[in-house]
Amino acid sequence: KPTKALEGFMRSANVTLAQLQRSGAGKAECFVARVEQKGKSLDEYLSAIIAQALKKLPVPKLMRWGDSDVQFVRPVHGLTVLHGSRVVPAEVLGLSSGNVTSGHRFLCAEPVTIAQADDYEATLARDGRVVASFANRRDSIAARLDQLAEQNRAIWIGHANFDLAKLLAMSNEERSVLSGLLDEVTGLVEWPEVYVGEFEPEFLEVPPECLILTMQQNQKYFPLLDAHSGKLLNKFLIVSNMQISDPHHIIEGNQRVVRPRLADARFFFNQDRKQKLEARVEKLGDVVYHNKLGSQLQRVERITSLAGTIARLLGADKADAELAARLSKADLLTDMVGEFPELQGIIGHYYALHDGEKPEVASAIEAHYHPRFAGDTLPQGGLACAVALADKLETLLGIYGIGQVPTGDKDPFGLRRQALGILRILIETPLDLSLPALLKAAA
Repeated sequence: KPTKALEGFMRSANVTLAQLQRSGAGKAECFVARVEQKGKSLDEYLSAIIAQALKKLPVPKLMRWGDSDVQFVRPVHGLTVLHGSRVVPAEVLGLSSGNVTSGHRFLCAEPVTIAQADDYEATLARDGRVVASFANRRDSIAARLDQLAEQNRAIWIGHANFDLAKLLAMSNEERSVLSGLLDEVTGLVEWPEVYVGEFEPEFLEVPPECLILTMQQNQKYFPLLDAHSGKLLNKFLIVSNMQISDPHHIIEGNQRVVRPRLADARFFFNQDRKQKLEARVEKLGDVVYHNKLGSQLQRVERITSLAGTIARLLGADKADAELAARLSKADLLTDMVGEFPELQGIIGHYYALHDGEKPEVASAIEAHYHPRFAGDTLPQGGLACAVALADKLETLLGIYGIGQVPTGDKDPFGLRRQALGILRILIETPLDLSLPALLKAAA
């Protein structure tokens, strides 16, 4: 009698048991179905193949347009389907195929006719001012970023990595490979060009991480760091969709747009510093951490107690560790972190220094989130390690304690990352502390 798996195989191949053949021997033995399927012409098949391929695209949200029920990620206005020089008749997304397409919205006034399928990219670039290949657009943008950065004795930043030492040590190729922003802007332009913009030097009073995020996330600009000192420059690179001889209007427009964004960052920074981190701690009691684990304040109290215990085991200053742990989540209530959650810990470091806290306490506030990802830097020194270990242990014990265990690829609380972070700190830093001793302290 066929197994369930074999029955499913027969259904998928549309064959009977008698039509199957055995192949191989022993554990390698299997059933084989030999099916002869009559071929069809390209004209008969292509519409269905294209429609099926489009359905498999990983598009999270589809949209409709006009009075049609057709759905796609964006409105589709034309369909070009060629085999050699012949138009292959096809109906896809409510459109009929042809050999005419559109070029650049501003640089190409007339429709573009594609005479040969093999000439599609060349014709579109020559007549339509569109670089069809994503890879070619990306490479050309990266080359111009490198060129203009070098002219300004700088390096460009295309990802949210605030480890300046690592950024300065990277090659242009490494920066390009890691740049999510480069991928994003490549998808936004058809005929790319890169220009240099500037902003007022007074904005550099704001922590560079804030300005970098503002430029990257809100405006899709590439900030520039001085190639030698690593300091943020008051210049940035703009990826434009227009290659024109006189781009001053483009540059001025982008400079005008970025100023309010930078002004907002400066406002948040100045407003936040009017209230000390210590004054924000009690307000964490109004922020729910987890309905079974209490508020963020209760969590901070657990981390503080554990950080003091671990600091004592490491020979670090217990009072400083407890202070850093107590202040570690206070920046969650700041305007800056409200605008840029990626800055939690980082902005807490700046605010702690402004409040007059010890530099090592301020550093521990930032470092307690580390390592945040594979290959990230580790907290340095017993004080920072004590707070980082306490934070991660509290998360693991609390979430596991209420039965929220990771399953498969689901790990909403990042417990695997927290566990790996603990192991990396214990293995890769010169701490005189074992995992059993750490777990005993946390028990």
